[in-house]
Amino acid sequence: MHLESLRELCLSFPAVTEDVKWEHDLCFSVGGKMFCVASLEPPLTFSLKVTEEEFEELIALPGIVPAPYLARYKWIFLENPLALPLERTEQLVKQSYQLISGKLSKKERKTAGLL
Repeated sequence: MHLESLRELCLSFPAVTEDVKWEHDLCFSVGGKMFCVASLEPPLTFSLKVTEEEFEELIALPGIVPAPYLARYKWIFLENPLALPLERTEQLVKQSYQLISGKLSKKERKTAGLL
């Protein structure tokens, strides 16, 4: 996966915004809450939220580690974007979006244009 492919995927979800944080990270958010963070500096690395059940399974794979500062919230860091098949990576990005957007309050969902 390339940064542009990841960007297109993230922006295909409803009410997603993107911005640069910490000078070199492209952050994708819904309702002001991040669901995917990618490095703008090569090579491509990115973080996303996963389910509690998947967390241990995924960090046991080569190229995937607990995300710095966010591991306690079940975020993974893909040091190698090819650590998983493309279809699985895309599914995890979509799931991260759903996990974050699903926790938004009714007011936050309305403000984001999700209601």
